[in-house]
Amino acid sequence: MRRDGDELEINVQQMIFEFIGGLGIFLFGLKYMGDGLQKVAGDRLRELLDRFTSNPLMGVIAGAVVTILVQSSSTTTVLTVGLVNAGFMTFRQAIGVIMGANIGTTMTAFIIGIDVKEYGLPILAVGAFMIFFFKNKKVTNIGQTVFGLGSLFFGLETMSGGMKPLRSLEAFQELTVSMSDNPILGVVIGTLFTVIVQSSSATIGILQELMGEGLVSLEAGLPVLFGDNIGTTITAVIAAIGASIGAKRAAFVHVIFNVLGAVVFLILLKPYTAYVEWLQGALNLEPQMTIAFAHGSFNIANTIVQFPFIAVLAWIVIKLVPGEESLVDSKPQHLDAIFIEQSPALALDQAKEEVVRMGEYAYKGLEEASLYLNNRQQKHSEIAMQIEEALNNLDRKITDYLVQLSSASLTDEESHKHSALLDSVRDLERIGDHFENIIELIDYKNSNKVNLTEQAVEDLNDMFDLALMTVKQATKALQNMDREEALAVVQKENELDRMERSYRKKHIIRLNEGLCTGQAGIVFVDMISNLERIGDHAVNIAEEVLGEKESL
Repeated sequence: MRRDGDELEINVQQMIFEFIGGLGIFLFGLKYMGDGLQKVAGDRLRELLDRFTSNPLMGVIAGAVVTILVQSSSTTTVLTVGLVNAGFMTFRQAIGVIMGANIGTTMTAFIIGIDVKEYGLPILAVGAFMIFFFKNKKVTNIGQTVFGLGSLFFGLETMSGGMKPLRSLEAFQELTVSMSDNPILGVVIGTLFTVIVQSSSATIGILQELMGEGLVSLEAGLPVLFGDNIGTTITAVIAAIGASIGAKRAAFVHVIFNVLGAVVFLILLKPYTAYVEWLQGALNLEPQMTIAFAHGSFNIANTIVQFPFIAVLAWIVIKLVPGEESLVDSKPQHLDAIFIEQSPALALDQAKEEVVRMGEYAYKGLEEASLYLNNRQQKHSEIAMQIEEALNNLDRKITDYLVQLSSASLTDEESHKHSALLDSVRDLERIGDHFENIIELIDYKNSNKVNLTEQAVEDLNDMFDLALMTVKQATKALQNMDREEALAVVQKENELDRMERSYRKKHIIRLNEGLCTGQAGIVFVDMISNLERIGDHAVNIAEEVLGEKESL
């Protein structure tokens, strides 16, 4: 008897080990394959979402394409939440992308449905060979993708071996009967498992294997599939914690879209099951591929049904998540390529308007950093970081525009203006880098409980005030080509230099007297150094104005 018990215990242990080990290999393969595909695609994924989301339909297509490329709807949704948070995408544009992500994620189920699991190890070997025996980055990235695909199939094969003994377990048989009789139980199981493993593809993969082994009927499996779509929204919800209002809304619409889809198809479960059975017979599908088609049909139909109600979805979410969306718009507002050929002078004016807008953002970002230092409210840090990302994007866009404009025939006066704008863009982007450094220093100070003396905080606020005035006046000088404003900036920058030297000496005295710690001293000195550098970049802009005036 003991021997039988030991044998049963060994079988159960082997079953559990094979299942969790296979699941681990599967998840690793899925992540590794997605990372490889992202490296192959480079920054084009973000660019794709940024560029092709002008209307909801394009957003659906872009969301589906990106998800197919990265093999993860969660990655696409998190990327979308990030783009909304940074001001690159509006909340309404994000709705279409999220719908598209749900369609794109079905591709993984189709890959799993292809009956090549026994070739997982050779595919894995090919990927490893490409990674270790080639130095070309592109080949190793493709190798990573292939290795991930092999791991995915090998993980599935291992999981499948672990699932086979389930057919002899009475408790599992009772569970599948209960799921057939009570579809809501299937939805709950699918949701919980997807929340735990953070991958809808893993849940679908397990479901496909259970179906393949004949352990779960179609009636019991389809509600699990609906629950899987609900569970996958947790990643976006986590990504939106502490993010902007727009990002929170994007995550919330993902939840509503998937929950509504699950509810509608749960109500229509019988006709939907009949449709899937017809599809299975008509196309002579294996159980794994049947689930792939069921998953694809569900997400496509859900998108078609809810797509006309995007405005209603947006209205509901705005009511549920009230508040003002981020005012940081990362996209250029004045750059029109048509003026480059038709009127270079007008194109220069357009570029100048955009550079002035950068200056206003630089001022706002520095102001938020100052507020963050004094009241420690996280929202100021978030806005400053959004602005810094906007400055980086505007820097790229304006520079590209001005480079294109340089090929046009410009007068001497226009050439000087063109050069001044190019230099000013670079200086404004660097101001963004410096207030980002300050935000990171404040984060360090707060998280490590570093206390600055009252005198140090007062000195920092004095420097902040002067740096803010310097940036504001430099932007105004550029906007109006005002020589007086530019000269005032030079004066203020000299005062910032003097302040920095004076405050550094005062800090050394405080340090020698034991009034502040070494950590506090490092934070203080780095902050005043960044503020002084901001003044240098502001004066560079002012000198461009003075140089421009002198050249006319």
